[in-house]
Amino acid sequence: MIRIGAEELLLILFLALLLFGPGRLSAIARELGQSVREFRRGLTENSESAAPEPRELRGSPPEPPGPPA
Repeated sequence: MIRIGAEELLLILFLALLLFGPGRLSAIARELGQSVREFRRGLTENSESAAPEPRELRGSPPEPPGPPA
């Protein structure tokens, strides 16, 4: 697995600053934050919809079959 230390992270951030500039880099960070927020919101909405309903909301249990007529 790749491990990124402090020096490597600073080098990556410095290169990104040189490539994009301070204005565009802040816009990229903002857009990335919004994307992560939407992704998390989608995960929580999906997990809530997949959760089983409480028993009282599902209605009464099915009737057992009666004796044959």
